[in-house]
Amino acid sequence: MTSTETPSDRADSGLSKNSGAGSAPDRRRWFALAIVMTAAFMDLVDVTIVNIAIPSIKAEAGASESQIQWITAGYALAFAAGLITGGRLGDIHGRKRLFLLGIGGFTLASALCGFAANPEMLVASRILQGGMAALMVPQVLSIVHATFPAHERGKVFGLFGAIVGLGAVSGPLLGALLTEWNLFGLEWRPIFLINLPVGIAGLILGSRFITESKAPKALKLDLVGVALVTLGMLMLIYPLTRGRELGWPLWGHLMMAGSLVVFGALVAYERRKGARDGSPLIELSLFRVKSFAAGIAVQTVFGIGLGIFFLVWTLYMQIGLGWSPLRAGLTGVPFSIAVSTAAGLSVQKLVPRFGRKVLQAGALTMAAGVLLYLWESDHYGLGIASWQMALPLIVMGVGMGLIVAPLTDAVLSEVPREHAGSASGLINTVQQMGNALGLGLVSVVFFGEIGDRLTRSEVGPAFANAFEHALGWVAAVMAVIFLLMFALPKRPAQHLEGGADDGSGTAPAKEREGALAG
Repeated sequence: MTSTETPSDRADSGLSKNSGAGSAPDRRRWFALAIVMTAAFMDLVDVTIVNIAIPSIKAEAGASESQIQWITAGYALAFAAGLITGGRLGDIHGRKRLFLLGIGGFTLASALCGFAANPEMLVASRILQGGMAALMVPQVLSIVHATFPAHERGKVFGLFGAIVGLGAVSGPLLGALLTEWNLFGLEWRPIFLINLPVGIAGLILGSRFITESKAPKALKLDLVGVALVTLGMLMLIYPLTRGRELGWPLWGHLMMAGSLVVFGALVAYERRKGARDGSPLIELSLFRVKSFAAGIAVQTVFGIGLGIFFLVWTLYMQIGLGWSPLRAGLTGVPFSIAVSTAAGLSVQKLVPRFGRKVLQAGALTMAAGVLLYLWESDHYGLGIASWQMALPLIVMGVGMGLIVAPLTDAVLSEVPREHAGSASGLINTVQQMGNALGLGLVSVVFFGEIGDRLTRSEVGPAFANAFEHALGWVAAVMAVIFLLMFALPKRPAQHLEGGADDGSGTAPAKEREGALAG
């Protein structure tokens, strides 16, 4: 072994020699895969499981509209702000160590969410949970890369795709069942407490079966960059979320304007830091690549659209239409199945043949589904049935599936290989930030259409009207995405897909990170 060989290199070389031999290392790596995939699944489900329980949390815990938004937006913001840092910490201090720290912290935060005494504690615990997910999730595919030889990673990444689809389908259903069953009279709390046995098992088994690995080159943390990103997002999202309740005070407008100054300072600082020591949080040279800059815009706007839709959709069904969590969860099954099916077809069959047109068709298809949903909601009113929602949801799901699976590769296809890890982390981060911004905008595009002090008979019509208004915004977002996609390459290059190592020991894994955590 040379003096520069890392644990990652040792794992890769050793497993390549033993692959197919049925030796002990072979068996251990599959245990490690099961552990990290379970953790990834737990994170994916946690995002969708909470949405379905939001009305129950609002009713039982007495959460306000802004607190409801922060239960979801706080998680997304903490997750987004910590993703790049979490990946960098894993490279520096060891991916196994950070994974165990992340899954342990995620489990603890889940317990705090489940036993929250009031909405304020729940919001704080959700922010902590998002921060811990940001430590855990970036390590997942880095561990896979360090544990599996190159010729096996394609099969492993295929399994991750299946996990993403399973998480999309099972999250709303699991949330609906746990809320509906009201286990031990705990109302919505089991949606968080279910993470405890899974997290504890992952912590124990992960410490035994996961092999430690680090980046071969010493890296530095850009703490100032992290602070500026987080501060800028808080200054933008906090007044958006609280503004309506507080009557849109002057300080809120000043804070949002100030966020632009903070983001400007971030760009200036990152430029200086990149020139000084080559380890900025954001590699600004990437934005000289037209397809990457456009892709970042697409990811951000797409995150905004999804952040708006999923929250208002849940509130519309459960509060506006008065449906049970289980009925709302079952109504969403056609959407989830359509997303998973279209995502598989998009990557394997359509994009290799038609390129960028597939993604643009996805944006137009999703917009068509949104407009169809808007028409049905207006036409059928409060008497709309679950089966009548199936068609627009399937159309929307097909459109979303055509976009989400190939988008990361399309954005990365013209990025220099040495910056692939940094670029994919940034893609994932801006999508999560877009999601948090979309959740903040719910107060404007949804709650802003609902009057105060509604009588029982006024709730349904008010929520249905607000839902239709929000759908108009989502359709407009899809139109913007369609136009932005013209800047993507016509036929994304495939050189980053499962390519050879770049010497960092992490790049190919991180190229897929957006698809997992997004």
